[in-house]
Amino acid sequence: MSSETQVSGSDSSGDRPGGRGVPPVHEIRVGVVGVGYWGSKQLRVMRATPGVTRVVAIDARLPLLSGMAHLLATGEGFTSLEAALPHVDAVVIATPPATHVPLGLAAIRAGKHVLIEKPLATTAAGAEELIQAAKEAGVTLMVGHTFEYNGAVWMLRELIQSRELGDLYYLDSSRLNLGLYQSDVNVVFDLAPHDISIANHVLGATPTSVQAWGARHIDPAFEDVAHLQLGYDDIGVQAHIHVSWLDPRKVRLITAVGSKKMAVYDDTNAEERIRVHDKAVRRGTEGGTGGGSGAMQYHHGPVTSPVVRFDEPLAVQARHFVDCLTTGAQPRTDGASGLAVVQVIEAAQLSLAQERKVLISEIAGDAGASGLVPVPGQRLRAPVTA
Repeated sequence: MSSETQVSGSDSSGDRPGGRGVPPVHEIRVGVVGVGYWGSKQLRVMRATPGVTRVVAIDARLPLLSGMAHLLATGEGFTSLEAALPHVDAVVIATPPATHVPLGLAAIRAGKHVLIEKPLATTAAGAEELIQAAKEAGVTLMVGHTFEYNGAVWMLRELIQSRELGDLYYLDSSRLNLGLYQSDVNVVFDLAPHDISIANHVLGATPTSVQAWGARHIDPAFEDVAHLQLGYDDIGVQAHIHVSWLDPRKVRLITAVGSKKMAVYDDTNAEERIRVHDKAVRRGTEGGTGGGSGAMQYHHGPVTSPVVRFDEPLAVQARHFVDCLTTGAQPRTDGASGLAVVQVIEAAQLSLAQERKVLISEIAGDAGASGLVPVPGQRLRAPVTA
């Protein structure tokens, strides 16, 4: 394995011709819908992305947002998506999850390329509707699974796929913090998409089942602590995900445990995001050093921290989006990638509601559990578009 990993702005292995409805664009005008905490970051990176000639902010609250009101006077801001559509080629949607499908469909049907922040939709049916609409319109649909553009995540994938860790036993993921509580979704919708997309990416597979446990400590409507167990039965691996808005520490940690070695990805450690532990446990054989037949043998080797070249994942993602628009390449995190994550989230919601393990096949396709799953979004924030 190379001692240095870098994620480029494109992945030629996923190239395919773009849709027939909209030809590739080379001077791209981008509109960012929703310019709150995350949307303002999208504004920043899009303005710095090569190939982007204009970036406009789109938000009904624009006149009231600090440092944003002047954009209306300069023509760089709009209070509705409808008003902005004639002035852009592509749209980035960074609004509450329940608005992703209607806003995405409006942009797609206007012939605009779309990047939608995670999760792609609140239901698998909604995600499938976006995918089908983009296919019919011949536009690019991409989902903002930002961690799939993180060099450390790619190194973790390489460690697993190259079998440097041996046979992978399991993944364990923790994404914890004190807040920020959301007013329209629970902690699973807010935080778990990151870890689900990372698990799918590094394992090169999608789950077959989900079981979830959660609790509502502060808000009676939405879980603020949850545990998910994802079964990747096709490859014989499980992933465990712990998400919480109610923890005193900020934790962003993934542990991959194999038969030969173990790896820890700590996104809060800028100096050593990846640490490889040359540690393992093996069952001993008769006459072995473990002390007899069946005794456990423990291997303790050195801990290494390979160099990971870090480039801001959001900027890498933006470059990849633009590259797909200019070349017709298929996005690394396309609609199918987004759908796979939404299916897990929907299965987790059903599991929380019915207190049982849920098969992904219950969610996918015609076997979907539409109407049975409690969908967040009953207490939406103020609309971002007029």
